[in-house]
Amino acid sequence: MNDPILSLKGITKTYKPGEAGEVQVLRGIDLDIAPGEVVALVAPSGAGKSTLLHIAGLLDAPDTGQVAIGGQDMTGQGDRARTTMRRRDVGFIYQFHHLLPEFSAVENIILPQLANGVSASKARARATDLLTRVGIGPRAGHRPAALSGGEQQRVAFCRAMANQPRLLLADEPTGNLDPETADQVFDALMELVAGTGLSALIATHNPDLAARMDRVVRLEAGMLGPLSG
Repeated sequence: MNDPILSLKGITKTYKPGEAGEVQVLRGIDLDIAPGEVVALVAPSGAGKSTLLHIAGLLDAPDTGQVAIGGQDMTGQGDRARTTMRRRDVGFIYQFHHLLPEFSAVENIILPQLANGVSASKARARATDLLTRVGIGPRAGHRPAALSGGEQQRVAFCRAMANQPRLLLADEPTGNLDPETADQVFDALMELVAGTGLSALIATHNPDLAARMDRVVRLEAGMLGPLSG
């Protein structure tokens, strides 16, 4: 049996915001995501979903517990090893696109590939292919300011996929879009994920979008479980 692409075991995280005392955000999270599986993460505001995604993506460290990506235990690894793993195997998408405004759509997707040692010609070819697959190939030369919100987010999806990660982590990727555009953009994301066969953990408040994924889990009171009710 193949190892899970993402495995979280006993993850805890507590913050100390000041005189208000400790806030335990995560209370022993266990989650495995299989190769090719797309999991929806639903949670009330302030429940810690962004913290969980940051820990899963090695941007933050848990107080206790184990994080493994592709069968490799990253617990206690140094910054260099964590950065290498993120760059090679993890793609991130946020609610806001965070594109570099001075670069075109295709250049925004080329840049992370160059940082990963890909040649300029191969990086451009992959960036162009990704933009075509999400339906905005003709907009490749436009800067973000000349793109609609939905187009900007599609570029962000492509950028996250640029280095062919095995794991995609998305934090409300359509939360900044109107419902019709969100649905169209989500379709593009799911087609891209299916076409590349990667695993994904996607946080969303939208129950209709969550229901279209392979599995739905709910984070509440620091605990993770299946969606009920």
